[in-house]
Amino acid sequence: MICFTYPGQGSQKAGMGSAWVDHPSWELVAEASEAAGRDVGRLLLDADDDELRHTRNSQLATFTASMIALDAITRVGIETAGHAGHSLGEYSALVAAGVVDFVDGVRLVTERGEAMQVAAEEQDGTMAAVMGLDDDLVEQACVQADGDVWVANFNAPGQVVIAGSPPMVEAAGAIAKELGAKRVMPLPVGGAFHTPFMSSARDRLAKAVDKTEFRIPDHPVYANVDASAHTGAHAWADLLSLQLTSPVRWRQSVHNMCDAGYTTFVELGPGAVLTGTVKRTAKECQPLKVSAPAEIDAVLEALAGPPVAAAGPLEGEALFATERLVVSPAAGVFQPTDDDLVSAAVPAGKLLGQVGDTEVRTPWGGVIMGFLAVAGERVTASQPIAWLRTS
Repeated sequence: MICFTYPGQGSQKAGMGSAWVDHPSWELVAEASEAAGRDVGRLLLDADDDELRHTRNSQLATFTASMIALDAITRVGIETAGHAGHSLGEYSALVAAGVVDFVDGVRLVTERGEAMQVAAEEQDGTMAAVMGLDDDLVEQACVQADGDVWVANFNAPGQVVIAGSPPMVEAAGAIAKELGAKRVMPLPVGGAFHTPFMSSARDRLAKAVDKTEFRIPDHPVYANVDASAHTGAHAWADLLSLQLTSPVRWRQSVHNMCDAGYTTFVELGPGAVLTGTVKRTAKECQPLKVSAPAEIDAVLEALAGPPVAAAGPLEGEALFATERLVVSPAAGVFQPTDDDLVSAAVPAGKLLGQVGDTEVRTPWGGVIMGFLAVAGERVTASQPIAWLRTS
């Protein structure tokens, strides 16, 4: 089975939206900007690393980048059987699963970023990654430090993040080294996230969460707080509030997903942090990523390759590497061309019809295998219109 995963804060980088500007999925940026009341396109294209390091900027930019990648990969017909996001990525997962609509997701992420930024400015905090030490011993180091320091992220075997006041993080790091840690690396963040230092942010975010409508997900969503699959809507208000002051149990989530039968993890968004954690946590699983349009074909090819064939078709996979979906570029009434194109070989750019005044053209050359919309049908933007085989 395929699981889509979504990265959190720290995966962002300057110019991470540049590869997407000419892709149809870039249209989401205008919607995000309107919902947030900010120029999200500027964050994705022009903001430097220092500006993106600010929580209020990195969270909104990373969330939008993940939504662009999700939209792009669904346009070619790849579907998932589950969702999981790391910290901020949990909001991406909820939008992707239909628990929260896109506009509410933007508003929640914007409020979360602002709330966490203010909380970090109110109370000096930092984070550090402890490498090469068992989880229990990292927790022991925090206890022995006897101060404001806690485990914030269980990322992968031998990779745990601690957070708290700078002196206590330094003290716990020193103890961790005495207990056998190979390395303790300070992280370039401006707060102690996923600890009690974020209590004020949790209280502020709770007001926005209370105004949000939560729906039943299309597929299970694994929560950071308990590493469990959730198939209902009612628990998410509490889970999102708890998440700010609780550790992210990502390693446990990956283990639970593997136990549930997920074999392929596709990271959608900037960077490859989650791809790396899957490699360390579940060596028998296939980690893939989409952070730019050029990586979509590689994912399609990997899904159709020998590992997939040997195990049988993956649940959640709609198309193989040689097949593509042509989707509507706009909302309106679809009218096909007069030509009978089914089974016909067509070049890239071939006109298939119109949605209102907007032309529908295939981005690929190949054989038209069938139409998924009929003449006179009202379609939405990104709704599949036809599918073709490219070889």
